[in-house]
Amino acid sequence: MEIIGKKLREFRKANRLTLKQVAEKAGCTESYISQLENGSANPSIATLKKIANVFNVQIVDFFIDQAKEDPVVVHKDERVDIEFKDGGKTRIQAMVKNPRNKRMIAFYATIEPGGGSSGLYTHIGEEFGLVLSGEMELTIEDKTYELKEGDSFYFSSVRPHGFANKSDKETVVAWIVSPPTF
Repeated sequence: MEIIGKKLREFRKANRLTLKQVAEKAGCTESYISQLENGSANPSIATLKKIANVFNVQIVDFFIDQAKEDPVVVHKDERVDIEFKDGGKTRIQAMVKNPRNKRMIAFYATIEPGGGSSGLYTHIGEEFGLVLSGEMELTIEDKTYELKEGDSFYFSSVRPHGFANKSDKETVVAWIVSPPTF
């Protein structure tokens, strides 16, 4: 995940932080932050959210070039990929090119069997989703919900939450976060 490493290094240097300082603030080890910067490690969604919080940025800021045009239509082959191969077996595609100054951001999430957020995380805002295919578990605090194709969800993102695909088939979810804090 070279793109994450490059952006992480840019954020760290722009904030004049050492590897150790970032690691302490994110609850990781210094060597893990170094591995991320060098592209030899791939964080889970929960871990990347903690790192994003250190810099007061969103997860998508590690993947999206904010200087690009802000189109009205984003064709499926133009979506920005946000992949978590090692930690979550989850591919998230931003369906909005530039989430800055928007009230929401939409994602097309593909969760492989055994994939998920690899832990609970929180952020400001609210989330809505619709399971387009497959099955998933959605955990909000200490309660887990079983969702199937056609089921939807809505919750406050300040509540600890996470997701997992415990089935043997791929799950696809249309996911909206407001404001764009993911």
